[in-house]
Amino acid sequence: MNKIDFSMSVKTYSCIGLLLTFSMLLVKPLHGDQPNVVFILVDDLGFMDIGANNPKTFYETPHVDELAASGVRFTNGYAANPVCSPTRYSIMTGKYPSRTNATNFFSGARSGRFRPAILYDRMDVEEVTIAECFKDAGYRTAFFGKWHLGPTEEYWPENQGFDINVGGFSRGAPPGGYFAPYKNPRLSDGPEGEHLTERLTNEVLKTLDEVKEDPFFLYLSYYTVHTPLQAPNELVEKYRAKAKRLGLDEGEDFAPEEQVLPGGNPRRVRVVQDHAVYAAMVETMDLSVGRILAKLDALGLRENTIICFTGDNGGLSTSEGSPTSNLPLRGGKGWLYEGGIREPFIISHPRSIPSRVDATAVCSVDFYETLLDLAEIKTKKRVVTDGVSLAGLLQNEKKIKPRDLYWHYPHYSNQGGFPGGVIRRGNYKLVERFEDGRLHLYDLSTDVGEQHDIKMQHPKLVLDMKQSLHKWYEDVDAQFLRAKPDGEDPWRPGDN
Repeated sequence: MNKIDFSMSVKTYSCIGLLLTFSMLLVKPLHGDQPNVVFILVDDLGFMDIGANNPKTFYETPHVDELAASGVRFTNGYAANPVCSPTRYSIMTGKYPSRTNATNFFSGARSGRFRPAILYDRMDVEEVTIAECFKDAGYRTAFFGKWHLGPTEEYWPENQGFDINVGGFSRGAPPGGYFAPYKNPRLSDGPEGEHLTERLTNEVLKTLDEVKEDPFFLYLSYYTVHTPLQAPNELVEKYRAKAKRLGLDEGEDFAPEEQVLPGGNPRRVRVVQDHAVYAAMVETMDLSVGRILAKLDALGLRENTIICFTGDNGGLSTSEGSPTSNLPLRGGKGWLYEGGIREPFIISHPRSIPSRVDATAVCSVDFYETLLDLAEIKTKKRVVTDGVSLAGLLQNEKKIKPRDLYWHYPHYSNQGGFPGGVIRRGNYKLVERFEDGRLHLYDLSTDVGEQHDIKMQHPKLVLDMKQSLHKWYEDVDAQFLRAKPDGEDPWRPGDN
């Protein structure tokens, strides 16, 4: 071969090599160009349970506070529903749960003065979950912890876009409690006495070692701080001593709250954070978050990993041990007051999101569009959702278009909450009760505790917000309370 021929051959093979390399990149982009995602969902965690939101909290959350300082902490972040399954549905699909009647925790059917609305207690496999979108884009996907989105295994994580499922099945509380044996069909038992929160974290760290060379979407859904109230003894004793040292073991921990259920005992709400077992449960979660952050740092992945941190409903304050206080927010889990729906809401990505505190009202339906936009994922399966992308707001403080946020809970919660609907517009929040159609208007900028009903001062605003809420009911085909056999008919939109 002469010199000219050899040179031409080199160029030819070089071009072929470049084409092959380019085609490989089209199939699987370089990991360094794709952000990883770790989504952390803490069950029943209240807005006031973390130090970043409440510097005076009784609980100790230095690692969550560190995470908050590394990204955007929203002070008006909301769950789509005051109980768990509907909010989990909203995160997975980006849709309001009312669209499919997934409006209560799955299997919840408590009656009060009326029967509750019909409940659809599963997330259909036909839904295009956020995990499916990431998986289609070449991500490794894994789920850890509480699922509670379907009664049988065809609805569980491995059939909803996750390559790995550790611990996710039908139940909303750990059937064996927080110490092995777990009695969980998707989690093998460790040694007797092994702690569930620590075990799930160990599984996450192990998976990070396995997937670190590929882009990944890991969804960590802790069972904690849901009941049963259990934690390692040494941590419980730490907080008992702390409560005594601070003088919190003296005085009254509770105050009156409205009673919705007919014939029920007077309803009480916790107004002091001093529950030692609950505090220990919060710390086990926080320590686990710290271990995950440290692991990402050790693997050199922290800078390019998006971390979301939130809860599925407000802190448990009015029943089942009433372990936490959400003050100054009113109510808690199961209530449409702020204590039941306002959540810790943190999004961190050191490579692209400057850290700050943001007061924009955002909701769990927004995670879907936001994460896909931050990862620059476009997929044929992507569907129309109810949320908006917060990517511009996060990355360059570009404000999102003003919008109303909605809630629809046509049930009597286990925690004593009333059936109702809500619309938030700016700082105003209109609450509509489904038993009789009564309305309440609150200005959250001056009355975050929802103690002062100002509907009489703003009749035009009330009418406009009510009309918008009722139009939204129609848009999502919202369902309402039902009469008991031979009982009176409940209120319906349009009755007044």
